[in-house]
Amino acid sequence: MGKGVFMSKSLAIAIGVLTVSSVCGVVAMLVVYRIQIANNPPKPPPTLQTTTPFPTAPPVSLRLPDHLIPESYEVVLQPYLYAEVIDNSTEQSFIFKGNSTVRLKCVKNSKSIFLHVRGLNVTDVSVKNTDFRKMLSVRHYEIHQNESNFLEIQLEDVLLGNGSRYELFTAFEGELLDDLSGFYVSQYTVKENEEDEVRFLATSQMQPTDARQVFPCFDEPALKAEFNITIIHRPGTNALSNTPGVPGITIIDGEEWHITKFIPTPVMSTYLLAFTVSNFEGKQDYPRAKITTYAREDAIIAGHADYAVQITEKILNFYEEKFGLKYPLDKLDQIAVPDFSAGAMENWGLISYQESGLLFEKNTSSNFDKEWVATLIAHELAHQWFGNLVTMRWWNDLWLNEGFATYMSYMGVEAADWDLKDLFVLKEIHSAFQVDSLNSSHPLSLPESDIETYSDIIELFDDITYSKGAAVLRMLSSYIGEEEFMNAIKTYLRKFQYMNPEYKDLWECLQEETNKDVEAFMSTWIEREGYPVITITTQTGEISQEQFFLKQTEGHGIPWQVHILYAKSDLIKVNEYVLKDKGPVLNPNFRVGKDEWILANINCTGFYRVNYDEENWNKLLKQLESNHQVIPVISRGQLIDDAFNLARAGHLNVTTGLSLTKYLENDIEYIPWESALKNLDYFILMFDRSEVYGPITKYLRKQVKPLYDYFETNNENGTIPEKHTDQYNQVNAITVSCSNGLPECLSMATRLFREYRNKTLLIHPNLRRAIYCSAIAAGDEDDWEFAWEEFQRATVAGEKDKLRYALSCTKEIWLLNRYLQYTLDPTKIKKMDVVSTINYIAKNVAGQPLAWDFVRGQWSYLTQEYGAGIISFNSLIDSVTKRFSTDFELEQLKQLQRELEEKDHGFATRTLEQVIERTEANIKWVTENKQIVLDWFRGELKNR
Repeated sequence: MGKGVFMSKSLAIAIGVLTVSSVCGVVAMLVVYRIQIANNPPKPPPTLQTTTPFPTAPPVSLRLPDHLIPESYEVVLQPYLYAEVIDNSTEQSFIFKGNSTVRLKCVKNSKSIFLHVRGLNVTDVSVKNTDFRKMLSVRHYEIHQNESNFLEIQLEDVLLGNGSRYELFTAFEGELLDDLSGFYVSQYTVKENEEDEVRFLATSQMQPTDARQVFPCFDEPALKAEFNITIIHRPGTNALSNTPGVPGITIIDGEEWHITKFIPTPVMSTYLLAFTVSNFEGKQDYPRAKITTYAREDAIIAGHADYAVQITEKILNFYEEKFGLKYPLDKLDQIAVPDFSAGAMENWGLISYQESGLLFEKNTSSNFDKEWVATLIAHELAHQWFGNLVTMRWWNDLWLNEGFATYMSYMGVEAADWDLKDLFVLKEIHSAFQVDSLNSSHPLSLPESDIETYSDIIELFDDITYSKGAAVLRMLSSYIGEEEFMNAIKTYLRKFQYMNPEYKDLWECLQEETNKDVEAFMSTWIEREGYPVITITTQTGEISQEQFFLKQTEGHGIPWQVHILYAKSDLIKVNEYVLKDKGPVLNPNFRVGKDEWILANINCTGFYRVNYDEENWNKLLKQLESNHQVIPVISRGQLIDDAFNLARAGHLNVTTGLSLTKYLENDIEYIPWESALKNLDYFILMFDRSEVYGPITKYLRKQVKPLYDYFETNNENGTIPEKHTDQYNQVNAITVSCSNGLPECLSMATRLFREYRNKTLLIHPNLRRAIYCSAIAAGDEDDWEFAWEEFQRATVAGEKDKLRYALSCTKEIWLLNRYLQYTLDPTKIKKMDVVSTINYIAKNVAGQPLAWDFVRGQWSYLTQEYGAGIISFNSLIDSVTKRFSTDFELEQLKQLQRELEEKDHGFATRTLEQVIERTEANIKWVTENKQIVLDWFRGELKNR
């Protein structure tokens, strides 16, 4: 059933009267509720008594009125779900029923109440003045069938705005759908007597606006309240929520039910609520027993949760010391959910993860999987302070949650013995650079009035919010000093705990720790989209800035304050300078001698690119070719990324970026190689359907051969190096070598895969993704079918993910088409994996046009069946159009845009604008550079 579909009235009338045993306050509440239902049977909402039709268009504002403040909720939920259906006599039910009592403070006179509800059948509404213990007359209530999701309650009596208190009671019914949003059903299989049996669980995902799908509520982040949750559930199941629960048993209609009443939460936002009903097992961490990790029973028994258990306490303790505040809840649960739309969700006290984000199995999971588990746990634990304890006021400042959690996670993983700080540039800055170089980017902080609809909100969960948010915090820390930065953060958390500050409140805390003007420095970075390119002319010492665009256009024209760390050839002394004007500004310190060069933005601490005069570029190139180790490894990677992107934007000759890759035959470090490969991947995307592709593959074979040889012993033996970044680069060596036809790589990959098929070899988990993909790309239908069977048999999420990716590598068009059709069948491809599977297929040059046609053809089905709660339409549109570089493809995009506008379809609006802009830039770049690129690659092949 689609989202927003209501239960039938016949089902509503079928509610039986509960016979409740005496179990503390929980049962008393249930008795009162059942008496009220018995005396006032559910009936349809009365017809609106007015001569003016009820408006169906969205109201002027989709925000709730400000005359009522929720203070606490009493919420009872009763899912009828069985965790297992033992025999045919047990009929599975996906219904849930419940009631909610909200205690409200009224600050303005009104005769109406507005709150949120979506997809529920509201069967009863009553309002009570608790100051006078008087029931108020409800004239009518109505659910607005538009984007507001308002439940409007009109009263005969006036709510007094003098701080009077009221109670709003609602009874409701809903359905546990499999749409991965709100309160939903997930399922998995277990082995019983060698047979697969299905198990069910009810779980939740509220962010950003899906708490309203579970119970009527004031579903805005600033409307924090205390929550008292009670869950009535089947015997044989356990209920979890944000706080510890007290179990009990009662009889309802002659049937035994379990009741779990959870202690009150701190004041918190609705989107952080969480509930789970399952028969999962938990593993506790000792001595800190309040930390428990939950998963499928077989996963717990097999030890797949052990790694998460080992590192969670370490990271939590690190944050408590780093932030100067103890974790404020009485317990911390983490749960691996078989079907979950996000990588993880920071629900306060009950963090939900995809299984691959929490479980680690040493025989099938790679070290990269292990790193992902540690990084994700560190990110979600950081949210317990940034987002949960201190929450942004509205979604326009989402970066205060996600930017902080991303930045702090690089510190948090250190407590779990991971040193990933050097990878920040690759993972965060380079990702954000790409999106923020488009005119259709957005500022980190937008006006509140710009963000109202669900689509507005969901589009903010992007690389700008996460990665740019983290990057500018890292830059600010470098500018004022890390110690001063962390002291201010401690003040910020103490001062605004349980509150909803704005970003300027953060600046005030930072200002107390430094004599530098924080607000002046940060204003353009936060309030404006984009970032600058700094141009240094070393002959004169002139320095200037302008907004960087991949497709040249007029920017906002407001200069940034740019903190520049720079050094000259000896790198003995690192200097700093703050550029505040557009320039050019004359500064003799940026002038160099005949045999000197200058390097700016050392280790990429700033969120900007640097361009030099041609002479300085040539000097840096010669330095790399003669002794690349003189230049720090992060800066080597950044020089490559800057040069390629400056060339894409027309600031630099494309041959400069290409020439910087020549020295790589002598460099084995991951960061410069990864930076080069990501940028060369753009050339492949633009030219793998043209005559330029042949010379590119030959050049890459030549360049990667020394790197492949460096790891040859490991490759042939199926082993891995000790250094973590070397492990990454070993995979790069295999992937690039095999995909570009290096004979020894193809021979190695097909041999290892054949031995794997014959069960004579277990390929190291680090190498499986690359080996599987290379072998299937070079293989036939039998290889594909074997991998598909392995995928279906696999029970560890990480191994399934590797096989699911590898299946997209085949060159057989009919297999790729069939694989796309599999994404429409949840028994073959889980709903949460639909987007990534289509994206994998689109990455394959043979699969890209198939994926594009598939997405266009299935757009209505995907949006109706899945909705934005499961599918990231932003990621989908972005991935299937990355190769677009022709006028015909641009027109196809514009046609899709027109069709969606005609249908008033809000999904992926900003992303569609971005890919249109990117495609226009691609068309221009290919037209101007195709022959130059072809000549360069041909020339390099002749010269060697």
